[in-house]
Amino acid sequence: MQMNPIQGGYDRAITVFSPEGRLYQVEYAREAVRRGTTAIGIKYTGGVILAVDRRIMSKLIEKCSVEKIFYVDEHIMAASSGLIADARILIDRARVEAQINKITYGEPMTVEALAKKICDIKQAYTQHGGSRPFGISLLLAGIDRHDSKLFETDPSGALIEYKATAIGFGRPSAMEILEEEYREDINKEEALELALYTLSKSSNTDLSPENIDMAIITDDEKVVRKLQFDEIEELLKKISNRIEEETKKEEDEDEEKEEEKDTEGNENNNDINQIDN
Repeated sequence: MQMNPIQGGYDRAITVFSPEGRLYQVEYAREAVRRGTTAIGIKYTGGVILAVDRRIMSKLIEKCSVEKIFYVDEHIMAASSGLIADARILIDRARVEAQINKITYGEPMTVEALAKKICDIKQAYTQHGGSRPFGISLLLAGIDRHDSKLFETDPSGALIEYKATAIGFGRPSAMEILEEEYREDINKEEALELALYTLSKSSNTDLSPENIDMAIITDDEKVVRKLQFDEIEELLKKISNRIEEETKKEEDEDEEKEEEKDTEGNENNNDINQIDN
């Protein structure tokens, strides 16, 4: 986001609105999210899935230390995009709120209630001087009784429930793919493949199993489970084959178009020569 002279005095404090009714510090926080790694959330007929590109850029990094999907409670998980340090603070608070609810009311906290609690905290940091907004978006996913839920939280404190969504760098292209391919009756295997396919197509680098973090909650078990390396590797092979087939098909179509153009060009040249003669 480029700063223009008109907004100069209105982006120095979180409590100051611009004449257009904008809070620039919140918009800068959203920009931090847009520069973060891509995270995908998909609901299917038997549960909900989260998939994240961990973007491990160096072979010297211990891969287990890069965490983008978090356990919040037995039945709730979260994926983050943006400033990971901000995510840890909110995840810790979410875990505390989930335990307070369980001790107070004797039942697990609903995903919606927890999402609203986190968004209340986010919103408070857009309203008081001397602080800054959280530069993080979270996908909160889980099971409420017999129904799966998926919420996206914004740095402003707004939240929306989705059937499928994406946050981070690859959100625009990911949302196009999800809107085109998502179905209400999608099953577990199809949802897993769609999540990985969307992540692969929306990332600007080649994905490997080491760079992917995936987790799932089913309606039956109601417990968060992270997918193992071999499970992700098998899924990624299927997706790689699909992408290769699509790429080959596109190349063949481009070649056909070039041949058609060449044919049309030759025909036009023949017509011109006949006129000249």
